Amino acid sequence: MIRFIVTLAVLIALIYLGATVKIGKHTFFGHVRAIWHTEQVQDLKDGVKEKTGPAVDRVKRGIEAGYNAMKDDGGPSAPASGSAAPAPASP
Repeated sequence: MIRFIVTLAVLIALIYLGATVKIGKHTFFGHVRAIWHTEQVQDLKDGVKEKTGPAVDRVKRGIEAGYNAMKDDGGPSAPASGSAAPAPASP
């Protein structure tokens, strides 16, 4: 518990300092924002979207198909419709 509190305090201190202490013209977060909006980073983001677009679509379709299959089966509380044999009756 003490470790969590110390980690949380350090994290809060870093966020506070990154947002308030100026390093040159900008704060740390201001520099990150300025870099994020450069033309080179925009080209990088567009390239990543272009290359990963088909994979993201396949994953999205797979998740939707799994969700629809689960919904059609009646959800997790419905009895399984597998091909397993019934459990033997106990005496």
